[in-house]
Amino acid sequence: MISLLKVRDQVVRIADLEDSPAGYRFDIRYARKDNFFGKKVYPEAKAFLLAHVEEDLHRAHRDLARHGFGLLIFDGYRPWSVSKLFWDGSNEHDRGFLADPARGSSHNRGCAVDLSLFDLRTGKSVEMPSDFDEMNEKAHADYEGGSLESRRLRNLLREAMETNGFTGISVEWWHFNHESHHDWPVMNFSFEEIVQAPKSQLPPRE
Repeated sequence: MISLLKVRDQVVRIADLEDSPAGYRFDIRYARKDNFFGKKVYPEAKAFLLAHVEEDLHRAHRDLARHGFGLLIFDGYRPWSVSKLFWDGSNEHDRGFLADPARGSSHNRGCAVDLSLFDLRTGKSVEMPSDFDEMNEKAHADYEGGSLESRRLRNLLREAMETNGFTGISVEWWHFNHESHHDWPVMNFSFEEIVQAPKSQLPPRE
């Protein structure tokens, strides 16, 4: 189902990724304490994106399936208040990996996703050059360390995402912005507000 919410006079259509037929897997660490911030900041392990962004994500997932992999989701839409919490509670080094809440982030717009790959045969996450939210040079998209296989899979993920309307960033191999992110406002809806909002049907898939 699609949640329908208003920002000013604009209706935004927000998809719950668990409702997608794509078959994503999830590791929502911000709903636990084992994240870079050391605190639970989400009330439940949910991931949301604008509906048209999820449609492109589904295509990337489908492309990766031809190689035997699926998408493992760490984070999608992030309320602005959580971005502010991260910024205010982080040191200068870690802020180099965070969006300044004064400008808002693509996560706040429902147009960014943090993810990795899992093996479709085993269901297990793959090895990447760094862990998610590991804030050092290993997280860089052009990091040349780690195993050859981990770099191959990192690049495979990037290719699938960039083929389907997303752009990566240099300092985090797991973060991708949708091409429409500049067109949408910063939002601060709580997860509860999204879950409780009026609903419409998911669009038909190709």
